[in-house]
Amino acid sequence: MKRIIFLLSSILITNSAFAQESKNLGDRINDFFVPIVDVIAMFIFWDPIAAMGFDIGTSIPIVVVWLVFGALFFTLKMNFINVRAFKHAIDLVRGKFDDPNDEGEVSHFQALATALSATVGLGNIAGVAVAITVGGPGATFWMIIAGLLGMSSKFVECTLGVKYRVVNKNGEVSGGPMYYLKHGLAKYGYGNIGKVLAVLFAILCIGGSFGGGNMFQANQAYAQLSGQFPMLSGNGPMFGFLLAILVGTVIIGGIKSIARVTEKIVPFMAVLYVAAALVILAVNFSEIGNAFAMIFKGAFAPSAAFGGFIGVIIQGFRRAAFSNEAGVGSASIAHSATKTNEPVSEGIVSLLEPFIDTVVICTMTALVIIVTGMSGVQGIEGAQLTSQAFESVISWFPYVLVIAIFLFAFSTMISWSYYGLKSWTYLFGSSKKSELIYKLIFLIFIIIGSSVKLGAVLDFSDMMILAMAFPNILGLLILSGEVKLDLKIYLDKVKNGVFKKIK
Repeated sequence: MKRIIFLLSSILITNSAFAQESKNLGDRINDFFVPIVDVIAMFIFWDPIAAMGFDIGTSIPIVVVWLVFGALFFTLKMNFINVRAFKHAIDLVRGKFDDPNDEGEVSHFQALATALSATVGLGNIAGVAVAITVGGPGATFWMIIAGLLGMSSKFVECTLGVKYRVVNKNGEVSGGPMYYLKHGLAKYGYGNIGKVLAVLFAILCIGGSFGGGNMFQANQAYAQLSGQFPMLSGNGPMFGFLLAILVGTVIIGGIKSIARVTEKIVPFMAVLYVAAALVILAVNFSEIGNAFAMIFKGAFAPSAAFGGFIGVIIQGFRRAAFSNEAGVGSASIAHSATKTNEPVSEGIVSLLEPFIDTVVICTMTALVIIVTGMSGVQGIEGAQLTSQAFESVISWFPYVLVIAIFLFAFSTMISWSYYGLKSWTYLFGSSKKSELIYKLIFLIFIIIGSSVKLGAVLDFSDMMILAMAFPNILGLLILSGEVKLDLKIYLDKVKNGVFKKIK
């Protein structure tokens, strides 16, 4: 850790000098990425409906279609596992079936908290506001539907993550799409394709960890803090340096250290945010019924703004997909480290993530915006709209939101550092030197993200995260048959009392 702090300090000779150099470098990097982003967007946000000659008044990105198709397919293929196994998932998280002798590094709850920490964040605060601003209150309905369907995608990918994980001689676990794409597809005669998809996923995940999972989080955390505390303005590099030290102290310890932190931060974040939302709803209790009526009516209104009925659906599904990352495959990397000898059990635990992230927290945000009358406000969007909605009842809430955003950003960074590290070691080996190089680069990107505006770079990295869905879901579709068989065997064991339940 001392070595990393020294290396970080060496790039901060003077705050102002570094800030200027970062800005100049940031501008050059941003200009370089602009044309690249434009080209990639042509593929990821390609509209198949428009390509067929139909104009429905809104764009339907192929990546959203792919994510929704996967979620719907897995829900039907697994016979609505998102509903059938919900109660069992809660029992597993509560440790009712824990066995300390099982292989792995973290508990079911710790794995769930780690994965949630990477998804619960600005998507729940700003993303929901964007969905309502563009698609109206009705977008909330389809966001909830997408969250419910996404539970099945999480189940499949996290089951496979544990099933094909690799445990080294020191008991350290490595798992995720890289491994089930490579080894799983090889079982069905797609070995070469599996290797290519695994490498592609790893490259995309590393890029996503530096951008959307790092720079974007640091950038937004600093923007929110400096907005509430003007004294921080112009001190982005120093803020990034201090944040890098905080993140570094956690990620040096690996998944166990990350899990210990996230299992405390995530419940605190969720309770803090949901509690504030409940206060708003209690004050506006008489408007809740009307809010749900607006959501349901808007969900099926043919005259809805920005693309009509289809446009509302797309906004809801798009925001849900970007928020909970179901089908992207990232969460399976964290769940692979769980202490269990039953892969299906962890898959069942993971289906709680989209429910908590999208169905609960995103819906609470939407209801607050609607009952406070902010859904029809023009000229305000994103986190600012959500903040004003809360502030209309709780005057000091913007300060709470700043704390929440900082914690969201911090927890997201430490979780994505783990995702990126596992992808990095898959490509370059798991030596201490290799891991140190990745962690150092990751921490440097925190400082850069806090110092400059890298619009095109962040767009590029977000696209990489979304692009992870293409190789991942393709692999999940091929391997879904064996997951369904494993699920049947597991549920039969549960029914027959093979697993002893701890009272």
